[in-house]
This record gives sequence, structure tokens and C-alpha cells, in this order.
Amino acid sequence: MTTTKAPTTTARLRELDIAHHLPAQQNYRLMQQIGGSRIITHAEGCFIHDADGNTILDGMAGLWCVNVGYGRAELADVAREQMLRLPFYNTFFRTATAPTVELATKIAAITGGRLQHVFFSSSGSEANDTAFRLVRHYWDLRGQPQRKIFISRWNAYHGSTVAGTSLGGMKLMHAQGDLPIPGIEHIMQPYHFGEGFSETEDAFAERAANALEERILQLGPDKVAAFIGEPVQGAGGVIIPPRAYWERIGAICKKYGVLLVCDEVICGFGRLGRWFGFQHFGLDPDLITMAKGLSSGYLPISATVVSQEIIGLLRDKDSEFFHGFTYSGHPTCAAVALRNIEIIEREGLVKRVAEDIGPYFNAGLQKLRSHAIVGEARSLGLIGAIEIVRQAGTNLRFGDKEGKAGPIVRDRCIANGLMVRAVRDSIVICPPLIITRAEVDKLVAIFDKSLTEAAALLA
Repeated sequence: MTTTKAPTTTARLRELDIAHHLPAQQNYRLMQQIGGSRIITHAEGCFIHDADGNTILDGMAGLWCVNVGYGRAELADVAREQMLRLPFYNTFFRTATAPTVELATKIAAITGGRLQHVFFSSSGSEANDTAFRLVRHYWDLRGQPQRKIFISRWNAYHGSTVAGTSLGGMKLMHAQGDLPIPGIEHIMQPYHFGEGFSETEDAFAERAANALEERILQLGPDKVAAFIGEPVQGAGGVIIPPRAYWERIGAICKKYGVLLVCDEVICGFGRLGRWFGFQHFGLDPDLITMAKGLSSGYLPISATVVSQEIIGLLRDKDSEFFHGFTYSGHPTCAAVALRNIEIIEREGLVKRVAEDIGPYFNAGLQKLRSHAIVGEARSLGLIGAIEIVRQAGTNLRFGDKEGKAGPIVRDRCIANGLMVRAVRDSIVICPPLIITRAEVDKLVAIFDKSLTEAAALLA
């Protein structure tokens, strides 16, 4: 005789959440005080649903990742087919699986140029750890073992592992665990609104980029291994640099022989209206890292894509790279990622972001500038931010420091049916690439209402 297990009630799930589950980047006492997590039950298209019956427009594409939207049955089907055929095998034993090899080949075709070799992991953090180790190994093989230092930027985000957190520039994260580890330096971010408000874009771009050259010269060019940066800083607050910034950064790296690593974890797979952010900004990186949009979040997979020169040296030196993970090149994840890329190509989502929905999204955000508490609305492709200020035409914040107003606006948006994220006083938005014009209109209308309500609360 079989018995059917009764469904767990929402209240019980929240009790269990507090008792046993540790959510990411949370204050666990606060989670206890608010009675546990919001329980998300199902989703379709651009909308998520919770156990309390709320329908929420997902303005964050999960966590910057669900590019093709929710409910893609063919991604579930291909996962099932692969699991029945071969659910898992490793790449340690001089073995590979067809989906893994095919995905690497497809990624190399999209990245193009010198970027032809792909190392798979499970997360963006692992992809950046891989880049970190590989770059240092490369310089050892080049006979320049003193070249150990990575230069990154304040407010950059490169993951939550020890190396990823160190490479990132989040000071609150550094304060836990005695980070960053040695050999990592940080320079100013290209945050024009926050750090160059009174300057022209060109003047600020030059100053921000020159910070890299100044640090290289301070440290000694023969000590610097690489510069790592997100084309657009996502978790830092959707920091969109002036184009001249990246042109100058690329030139500085070439001038001093410093490797350039582009973190494409958020920007990749159509988010900016190109397959990758480095293509939008005209860069020639030596390595790029990717995750999130690679599978649209349906399964965990990431990749580090490496130039022919770097791998050529490893081959010439007959050097083994002592690095890898159990799930590197996981065949089921690879099969899903392949089909995800096929969907993006078949539906023309990259071109759609560049020529249709991206500009429409930007026009909608610009309408919000009429609010007295909005200092700036900015976007590129389908990623954007609204700056909350206490006086229009300035970058002055509410309270003694940043971070008072942003959470209030965020909470009003979520209560009104729009999932967004507050990064200090920047409200960041990153919807699925399939969002329709009508859904953009809904997003803007909810944002508009929420800004009005927040302004009253902040008055």
C-alpha cells in the first residue's frame, strides 16, 4: 500500500526555513524576526508566484540570469533526455562527454578571435577562481613568477569564494574572513554619477582609467599579472562606464603587458545587446568568465574562456594545470546550456535587446526622471538603475550616508508586484530578455507608483 505525502504548508515551510535553511547573504536574526523567507512556488515567462498567492513581475531575471524566461519545457526535456542517457561523468580521467565538447565549441564560435579554449565550472565564483589560478600559472611558465598581482575595482563583484571575494571590491565582504588575500589591489570604479558628478564624461573616463596606469606604475609593471573587470558592474549598482573608459583600459593593459580578464557573468548572453560585454565595448581580452545566462539559470554551469596564447604556452611547456571540480563539464548542465543558446539564437534575442526592447526599456526608465527623488536613470540593453536622491539635479542622498532610501523604494516596488534590488541607493533592474513592451510598461508603471509612495515615506 502506498501513501501520498501531504503537502507541506507555507507556514511550516517558513518554520523549517528558519530552523534549517541558511539563505544567501542574509542577516539570520532578521530572517527569524520576519518569520522566514518568501516561498516562491512557480513561474512562467517574466513572472514569479509565491505561496501567498502574489504574482510578481521579475525585474531581476532571478538573479541576473533567467535570460530566456521561466517555463521553457524544452530545457526540462533536454535535461531529462541527457540524464537518462548519461546524467554525469567527470573530465579528470582524460574523458569528456558529447554535450561538454559541443558546448565548448559553440562558446568558442560566439566569443571568436583568440578566445578558443573553455574550462567549465559550476558558478561565476569558480570561473573567476579558475582565471585567477590560470593567470598566475601562466606567468610562472613565462619565467616571470613575480607577476602575481591582480588589479580590480572598488564595488566590483567577482563571487563569494575566498578568491572571488578578494577580487571583488565589496568592503563589507572583505571585513569578514580577513580579506582580501595578498596580491590583489583595487582602484576607483567608473561611477560617473557617484564619483564624477561635476565632471564631463570624457574627463571622468580619463581620470578613472588613468587610475589603472597609476597603480601599475606604483606597484611596478613587472609585478602586475592582470586587470579584471565587469564590462558593466552589476552587483555594484549597474555602473555603466563611458565608452572611452574601456578603450583607455584596454590600451593601458597592452602597454604594460598586463592580461585583461573580462567578467561576463552578468553581461554575457545578450544582456547588453551583444553576446558579450567585451564585444559591445570593443575589447580584446585574454580571458573571459561567464555563468548565469549560459544556462539562463536552469542548471548551474559556468565557464572560463582562455586565449590561444595562454593555452599555447601550457602546451609548449608540457605543463599540467592542477585544477578542476567534480562537476566541471557536467553533461546535463552542458546539454541544457547548449539548448539555451539555441533558443537565444532562434528567437533573435540578442538583436532584439539591441534594436527593440532595450531602447524601449531605456525610454521607459527615462520617464521616471520626473520624480523629485530620482537623480539619474541609466541603462544599457536590458540592465539599468535608478538613483534615489533627496534633491533633483544633485547626487545628494537621504540621511548621513548612502543606503537609507534605496531599501524603502525596493520594498514598495516588491509590495506593488515588481521584484527589484537595492544596491545602497541605486535600484537595479535586469528583466528577462523575453520581456514584452506591455510588460515593460507594467514595470515602469509599478516603479512610478512605488517612487511616489517612497517619496511620501521619506518626506
